[in-house]
Amino acid sequence: MSRSLLVRATFLYLAVRLVSGVLLWHASAGQVPYPPWTGPHPGYLDMTVLWDGSWYRQIAETGYPRTLPLQPDGLVAQNGWAFFPAFPLLCRGVMALTGLSFPLVGSTLSLLFGLGAALVIVALLVRQMAPGVALGAMLVWAAFPSSPVLQLAYTESLACLLLACWLWLVVERRWAVSGLVAILVGLARPIAAPLGIVLAVAFIARWRRREQLPLRRTELAAMAGAATGVLLSVAAWPVIVAWRTGVLDAFAQTQASWRAGHTIRWLSGWLSMTRWALRGTADPRVYAPVLLAVLVSALVVAVLGPWARRLGPELRAWCLAYPAYLAVAADPFTTVFRFAILLFPLGAVLVGGARPGGPSRWWVPRTLVLVGVGIALQVVWIDKLLVFHPPTDYPP
Repeated sequence: MSRSLLVRATFLYLAVRLVSGVLLWHASAGQVPYPPWTGPHPGYLDMTVLWDGSWYRQIAETGYPRTLPLQPDGLVAQNGWAFFPAFPLLCRGVMALTGLSFPLVGSTLSLLFGLGAALVIVALLVRQMAPGVALGAMLVWAAFPSSPVLQLAYTESLACLLLACWLWLVVERRWAVSGLVAILVGLARPIAAPLGIVLAVAFIARWRRREQLPLRRTELAAMAGAATGVLLSVAAWPVIVAWRTGVLDAFAQTQASWRAGHTIRWLSGWLSMTRWALRGTADPRVYAPVLLAVLVSALVVAVLGPWARRLGPELRAWCLAYPAYLAVAADPFTTVFRFAILLFPLGAVLVGGARPGGPSRWWVPRTLVLVGVGIALQVVWIDKLLVFHPPTDYPP
């Protein structure tokens, strides 16, 4: 990637983060003091540690619990083991070196990781499309409605950076290093499972080119290392939690403590939650399945259609494998908007820059409109989800 492109990407990304920072600062005036999370006069830094940020602060400052905490009924209580260690332990190290507070360290690291992710995303996309289009796609991602999370003390920035690096390595066929990065992904966020599908697609694409570019033993060994890294990334954190707590299914029990009835129900709740979201309509029982079918169909068409061909098989596979994983493993609630930040390759499709014949002639105005809409919806996301209204509220 050229130096000029690097500079432009840095400027554009930080410009959007500045706008988000102003929105967060303005929203802090509406955040009531809440002693577990904020000081007596909430400001910008208080906004960065709301909700899950408080869990990461607890881990960074005091570590993980030695034993699983229990509720009076004997079930596992919500605790820090649900949160993956890469981000809070990095914060802990920087805090120890500098003596700075977690809100400052966590939000600053998140901002830097997000900038790194933006640069790698541009480097990844510019392989197949014009530099301006790659910048436009990155900008749409940077202005996504939930993108303020990229400067909060959350793991999304680090996860986007590691995921973008992993995808770039797989696309470049740097198999062995991708295996190591996959392990880091598995210690940053619970998104390792869909990496296996992407890697399988990459292996198939490589196998089809074996006549033009023969597979050597060294490459086969490196591919095996990549697959091993993905497998380890899926299992690493649950195994570590089991080892540290002495409870074999400690991670699963901890995850279940956030679910209704303390039970993880795979691939459930999407229809009922959509009905609840449409409760003000005439007949949500009819509209809910229709809306879900439309959303799924739109995603499949957007990813598999010719307008996404320049993404390549690996990025297209991620854009389908990750939502499928969320459909199976995640609760269909307001956190979905935050989880969607990891679908950054779709930015190229939205601006019309992934078509085989080159970008749409309207890609610049489309980019500007999408960025404007994204920033406007950031206001809604911050006000309705990030700002906490005690005693209960919807999480971001």
